[in-house]
Amino acid sequence: MKENQLITIGRELGSGGREIGMKLSKELGIPFYDREILEESAKKSGYAQEIFEKNDERPTNSFLYAIAMGVNSYGTGFQKPLTLELYLAQFNTMRKLASEGPGIFIGRCADYVLSEMSPILNVFVHADMETRIKNTAAKHNISEKAAEAMCIRSDKDRANYYNYYSNHEWGDSRYYDLIINTGKLGVDKAVEIIKTSLD
Repeated sequence: MKENQLITIGRELGSGGREIGMKLSKELGIPFYDREILEESAKKSGYAQEIFEKNDERPTNSFLYAIAMGVNSYGTGFQKPLTLELYLAQFNTMRKLASEGPGIFIGRCADYVLSEMSPILNVFVHADMETRIKNTAAKHNISEKAAEAMCIRSDKDRANYYNYYSNHEWGDSRYYDLIINTGKLGVDKAVEIIKTSLD
């Protein structure tokens, strides 16, 4: 593995992307950033962490969007949309963390945000819907029907967020170095493939 190696992992819900990132972090001995990005962004921006969590990888929230797109509290002029403020806070957090050393970044347009940094390996993890439903149902202790709805909603949110802020297409092979199907290969094999790609 190269010095200051960066790895970004885009993922479908239930495909095991987060688990892959955590295993890689442990085996490679480098930091893992997922919700940590939200925590750090909240500290630096002054916005409550709950706001970041409610808007995590979603391009807009109808209530917040209505506030952000209207006039400011004094009734004059326009203010920067809150969702953009949150994105920029995460953008700056990821760039800062990446500049400090190696790390694994989960979602949140990380491949786009860190695209000018090197060395970087951009990975997208997906799986068939049946696998994703079973994994999601087990993780959240919900019915398979509810898990399917969660996966579909997550796909829509993540795609809209990524496409909006990156001007790229979420899951499009042109924007990733590796695309891995964990439905066929499994998480452990995916970890090995990524590690081999770093040699």
